[in-house]
Amino acid sequence: MKFICLGYSDHSKFAAMSEAEMGALMEECFAYDDILRQGGHFAGGEALQAADQAVTLRHRNGKAEATDGPYAETKEQLGGILILEAKNMAHAVELMSKHPGVKVGPFEIRPADETINAMIEARNQSTN
Repeated sequence: MKFICLGYSDHSKFAAMSEAEMGALMEECFAYDDILRQGGHFAGGEALQAADQAVTLRHRNGKAEATDGPYAETKEQLGGILILEAKNMAHAVELMSKHPGVKVGPFEIRPADETINAMIEARNQSTN
């Protein structure tokens, strides 16, 4: 079963880290990602630039409206995603609870919507 793990972070924590501390944290995260890969659990992921680089789209008055930056008024902003293969939610929680990234912010774990993803895959196949 596929799970999407949304990693949040308070960027002020990163700003307070020395280059060596940041490097050590990233190496720790990469090492755990390698463990997930070896177990067949790491299906992909992406780090994101800071939230101030975002554009938020909303539908208003019959058209899409863009707003610079994130909409949420919170210290913790989405920092990246990890796509995880796990047996069930309990297994996903067990795997991600060991991820060093949890030290700098929460991870939200959601099951992928396999029905809609199958529809997207079918659409992709039909347009190729």
